[in-house]
Amino acid sequence: MSAALDCDILVVGGGLTGTALALGLAKQGWQVILVEAADGNSLTATPEPATSVDEFEPRVSALSIASQRLLADLECWPLREAPQRYCDYLRMCVWDGDGTGSIEFDAGEMQVPALGTIVENRLVVRTLFQAALASNVRVLDGVRVTAWWEEGNSRGITLDDGRRIRASLTVAADGANSRLRQWVGLPTREWDYQQQAIVCTVETAQPHQATAWQRFSPTGPLALLPLLADNDARRDHFSSIVWSQDTLEARRLAALDDGEFKSALGQAIEHRLGAVVAVSRRLAVPLRQRHAKDYVRPGLALIGDAAHSIHPLAGQGANLGYSDVRVLLDELAQAFSKGLPPDDSLLLARYQRRRKGENLAMMAAMDGFKALFGQDEPALRWLRNTGMRWLDGAGPLKRRVAAEAMGL
Repeated sequence: MSAALDCDILVVGGGLTGTALALGLAKQGWQVILVEAADGNSLTATPEPATSVDEFEPRVSALSIASQRLLADLECWPLREAPQRYCDYLRMCVWDGDGTGSIEFDAGEMQVPALGTIVENRLVVRTLFQAALASNVRVLDGVRVTAWWEEGNSRGITLDDGRRIRASLTVAADGANSRLRQWVGLPTREWDYQQQAIVCTVETAQPHQATAWQRFSPTGPLALLPLLADNDARRDHFSSIVWSQDTLEARRLAALDDGEFKSALGQAIEHRLGAVVAVSRRLAVPLRQRHAKDYVRPGLALIGDAAHSIHPLAGQGANLGYSDVRVLLDELAQAFSKGLPPDDSLLLARYQRRRKGENLAMMAAMDGFKALFGQDEPALRWLRNTGMRWLDGAGPLKRRVAAEAMGL
């Protein structure tokens, strides 16, 4: 058996959260290994110019101001792509499709340049991964983790090429179906929403006005998130959609031909941006909420989707993951300055305590919104529409809600 590779901290998963964490840890002075199953050349490849719906990646994130600050601290924001490839949104317009209630948030009212930024996930990963390759992080790409092992006081993983890695602390950033979480026996609470999210890119007849649009209906919310194309005359006519619907309805919509789907989407968004003139290939993603009962155990911590996955109706998944990264970096920076090991039990307990409450609160709020807008009883419809109108007129409280969403 070959000798194990040694490091202070091993990060498994080179996506949005894992690569950001690895970069931050290396900057603090830890010896870090990052393991990613995908080939690094594919992650760092220059994407084709986006001038039509088919050239955008369907998966996007609405990065909050707080998430952008974290990326800036890692010298990865602004992204290395041309700035027109991702879109700051200045307004958010939310309304009840079965009523008269609506609420609008405006960056000017909040006295900030933008409420957030819509960006394709691959563009963020590309910048982070390029930075990791140029840093002190030891990157092992194109390899898969096949096992977790513990031998006495040593812990680590085995790769599919036979190499073993031993680390004081392993961080699982390997997604909602985290194999590491399963191997070490950290149980989850989870349930199926009985919904699917239809995800694609659309082009509309009218520009999106740098606005995130969201309409609620009893069968699920529909969000249009603004995108910008590369040097195109209609560069502000593209949006990413996330259309969450009950499973049977989602399957019906996914089976429509492009013309029928464009018509159905235009009706669902009440033609706020005129006709839908083009639509990309559609993905249908089953929606399931998961939350690990514990984020930590000796020698291991969970971050991002490995710890919690949430309904996409508020677009907070990536931001919650970056909050995990920010808190874990803070705890590990203190440990490094005090000469403590990265698997210090008190450190890990503080990380869990600081993150678990906020994540549970956000998940509960999303479930509450889903339940409230999923009911069609007249009394509840009146309550939610009255509440939205009231909140829209309650300036200080509305600004507080927006500040929370921006991480401020």
